[in-house]
Amino acid sequence: MNGTTRKRIGVAGFGYIGRHLCDAILGNPDWGLDLAWVWNRDPARLASLPEAVRLIDLKQSATRGADLVVECAHPDVSAHHGAAFLAHADYLPLSVNALANPDIEARLVEAAARSGQRLLIPHGALIGLDNLVEMKTMWRSVSITFRKHPNNIDFADSCFDRASITTVTTLYDGPVRGIARLFPRNVNTMTTCALATTGLDHCRGILIADPSLDVAIAEVHAEGHDGSIHASRKVQPVVGVSGTEMLAAQIGSLQRAAGVTLPGVSFV
Repeated sequence: MNGTTRKRIGVAGFGYIGRHLCDAILGNPDWGLDLAWVWNRDPARLASLPEAVRLIDLKQSATRGADLVVECAHPDVSAHHGAAFLAHADYLPLSVNALANPDIEARLVEAAARSGQRLLIPHGALIGLDNLVEMKTMWRSVSITFRKHPNNIDFADSCFDRASITTVTTLYDGPVRGIARLFPRNVNTMTTCALATTGLDHCRGILIADPSLDVAIAEVHAEGHDGSIHASRKVQPVVGVSGTEMLAAQIGSLQRAAGVTLPGVSFV
C-alpha cells in the first residue's frame, strides 16, 4: 500500500466469508490494513480473534475508528446500520441485494452524499463490470441469466419446492428487483449488474434450475442504443450457492475499496 497510513477495517459478520476476510487482513500485513473491529450476531464465534477487535454492539462501531466497513452477514445490517456506518466510514456491503429495497438504497445513497463517504458495490462474479459502468447511459437493454443445479439454489424465500424440480425449470424471468426478494442469497451479482446498467426495474434477471448441471453458469447480454453489444458467459464450479471464485472476488473488492496497491504489474 502506498504511503505510511494504514487503513482500519470494520467487518460485520464472521461466518465463512467474514472469517476469510479477517484471516486475509491479519495474514497480509503488507496490504497496510488493520482490523478496527469485527462483529458477529453470535459473539461467541469471535473467540479466536484478539479481544481488542471484538465488537459486541454495532451501535458502538463509530467509536472504533474504521476507515472502511465491510458487511458480510445479512442485508438487514445495511437496513439497520448502513447509514450510520456511512456517517464516518466508507461502506462495502457484500449483501448487495439490500439495495434492491428502494428505501434502503435511497437512505444509503443520501447518507454517503451527506458525509462525503463512499458507498461501494462489489463486482462479485460479474465479468466486464468496468465496461458496463463506463457505458452505463448507453445501454438500451440488459439481461443477466444464472443457471444452477437446484441443490445450489437457496429456496428459503421463494414458493418453490426444490424436490419437485426434476427438469430444466425457469424459476424467475423479470426485473432484477423482484428476484432479489425471492432469492436473496443467490443473485447479489444480478443486483450489481442492474445497478451498473439500466437499474433494478429495467435490467432483466433470469434464474434457471437445471438438475443436469454440476457447475454454475452466468451469462450477461447488453445492447446499446448505438448498436454495441456486450456479451459474456462464465462457467464455474460451485460450492453451496456460490461459484468457487467468490472468495477471491470478495478479497479483490476489499483491496480495491481500501486502496491496497502492491509492487508489480497493476491493471487499471
